[in-house]
Amino acid sequence: MSAHGEVDMGHTVAGWTGTTIAILGSAVAGAGLCLDSVAALGGGAGIVVLAVLVTWVLHLTGWGKPSGPRPRAEWDWRVRDSMAGHHSCLGCALAGRRRSAPGARTDAPPATATHDEPAVAEA
Repeated sequence: MSAHGEVDMGHTVAGWTGTTIAILGSAVAGAGLCLDSVAALGGGAGIVVLAVLVTWVLHLTGWGKPSGPRPRAEWDWRVRDSMAGHHSCLGCALAGRRRSAPGARTDAPPATATHDEPAVAEA
């Protein structure tokens, strides 16, 4: 049993990769601050921005996870997400892939109004 109990901590390829790149960028920016180097400080900030973009792209290609708990079978960090968009996910919204509601189908045809009521004759 892990130290966190029986919960999905959301460890994903996108999360691990983005975090690793962001730590590298923070270290470069910190070294630039200590060395009084504007170039290293800017380079570190650029690497952190790169981390955000890499994480976003990996999330959109299925290596991230939606908000909230996942089924236990999907807890492993190497499991790809099969959804085409996540409800209330900023990254999916920015890419134009947000679903309208949890569990909504993206392949469902649009609802159309039908008039199945019988005609009423007016006197």
